[in-house]
This record gives sequence, C-alpha cells and structure tokens, in this order.
Amino acid sequence: MRGQDRIGRLIKRHKLAAALAAVVLLTGTAAIAQMASELTGATPPMESLPADPLPKWIVDDIRKMRAYPDQPPVIPHSIEGYQLSVNTNRCLSCHKREFTQGSGAPMISVTHYLTREGQMIADVSPRRYFCTACHVPQADVKPLVENLFKDMSEMGVEPAGSE
Repeated sequence: MRGQDRIGRLIKRHKLAAALAAVVLLTGTAAIAQMASELTGATPPMESLPADPLPKWIVDDIRKMRAYPDQPPVIPHSIEGYQLSVNTNRCLSCHKREFTQGSGAPMISVTHYLTREGQMIADVSPRRYFCTACHVPQADVKPLVENLFKDMSEMGVEPAGSE
C-alpha cells in the first residue's frame, strides 16, 4: 500500500512539473514573439526590397597595410572573372613560387606549402587552395560600424626592453 501511495505522489509531481514547464514555454514564446518586431526592424521580414548597387572595387594595385600581425593580405586588384575551383586556381598563375619572377606578384606565404601537421610539401596545400576563404578584395564603401581599433604604439605602450 505504501508503495502505491509513493507512486501516486510521484505521478502527481511529474504532472505538476510538466504543467509548469508548459506554462514557462508558452510565456517565453509569447515574450519572444513580442520582441520579434524590435529585432527585425520596421520592414516586414518577407518583403522584397531592391538590392543595393554593387560597390566599386579598389583596384589600384597598391599593397595595403595590415591591421594586425598574421592578417591575410587583402587583394589590391580585381578578381572579377577569376576561376577558383577544385581543378583551377587563377591566383596561383601569378602568386605561386615558380611564377612570381615573371609576374612581379608577391609569392604566397611558405605556410601555404605546409600540411596540417606542419610537414613541408612541394605544392600548395589543399587546405590553402581556395584563396578567397581568407584573402578578400576591398571595396570603396562606408564601414558598417566605426572602427575604434588602436595599435599598441598609439596607446603609448613601449616595446619590451626599451626602459
């Protein structure tokens, strides 16, 4: 008899917990639904808008200063029409080690000739083959957010050992 009472109380607790969870879930869903308009903005989410015009690419062939150490260099020329697939990589026709003298282009980093384990190989590593995964052309556009980055030298930090 005592075992049956214990089971009955356990069932009541589970029912109460399930009911409480349902109330919390419904209340939370309603709160999120009310916030949705704040998150999506004034335009209805499924409304079609005209696309912004394509930005003008910076194609001056001037190498840009890197913002931080080990930043992949940006592409200072147009890559429109470049084929970049498993079988073809037009970037390598100028930037591969053996073609840089004739093209005048900077050679790709030696890190692009390393395997995942750090082993040097004769050709570009397959994981470094798709250049635009890291290297991007630059467009003449207004930044989406203001850049507040300051280099350490601008903050008055002295190099180590300069005291």
